[in-house]
Amino acid sequence: MKKWKRSARLVDMTRRLLRDPHRLIPLTHFAERYQAAKSSISEDLGIIQEVFHSGGSGELETVSGAAGGIRFLPRVDRPAAEELVDTLCRQLSDPGRILPGGYLYLSDLLGNTAMVREIGRVFASVFCDSRAEVVVTVETKGIPLAYATADHLGLPVAIVRRDSSITEGSVVTINTVSGSSKRLGSLSLSRRSLNEGVRVLIIDDFMKAGGTVRGMIDLMNEFHAQVSGVGVMTDTLLEERLVENYVSLTTVAEVDVKKREIQVVPGNLLHQGGWIHGQSTD
Repeated sequence: MKKWKRSARLVDMTRRLLRDPHRLIPLTHFAERYQAAKSSISEDLGIIQEVFHSGGSGELETVSGAAGGIRFLPRVDRPAAEELVDTLCRQLSDPGRILPGGYLYLSDLLGNTAMVREIGRVFASVFCDSRAEVVVTVETKGIPLAYATADHLGLPVAIVRRDSSITEGSVVTINTVSGSSKRLGSLSLSRRSLNEGVRVLIIDDFMKAGGTVRGMIDLMNEFHAQVSGVGVMTDTLLEERLVENYVSLTTVAEVDVKKREIQVVPGNLLHQGGWIHGQSTD
């Protein structure tokens, strides 16, 4: 096998690390692939680490020992988080988004793949240390955010359904009550979607009083799963909330349907420091 030039090694190693976040890659893998000494590979990784750190995109974690190696942990620094939150606040403040009941039209934002990818990267950074094994969301608008977050964390996704389907096989179903409208509903999850006892990260797009998120937490209890974090793109200012511990990127502070006025401000991601460390619902 032809020996790789150092410049080519750096590009290929960076591509591999970005493609498989959180996956532990043995140094011997790189040494054999590039026909290079481990000392040279370590020097290359030092250069990549410096670039990741200076660019605020993440960091490399070294695991020592015979079963050790290197893995890439996506991170978002505060300036990048502030920029994303500011962009979301501006776009969500458009009065044309107001829907009956004080809800907002979000489909265009959730269809913007670049923005969804960045939101997923922020959530992955926030919950990097949550030890989650599965990302859970509810159909339908939370799905893009869940997949983007899971991609950055290297995790699978489980989708909770509002109506069970024969294609899901055996399911677990619970009854729910909306925290804002008090309407009855149900949430279902296929037994094959989630192993019992795993740690899960719940991601959703919009939370009003938290009835849906509360329902997902209760549904996770049926699987004896531990919820290690909850992240939502947008929440609202309500005195009565069914969920307390969560991270929000933005907050709808005021909506006047008659006057067609809306005010959206940064959520607790920044002012509570949640963008640095994941907040557990334990």
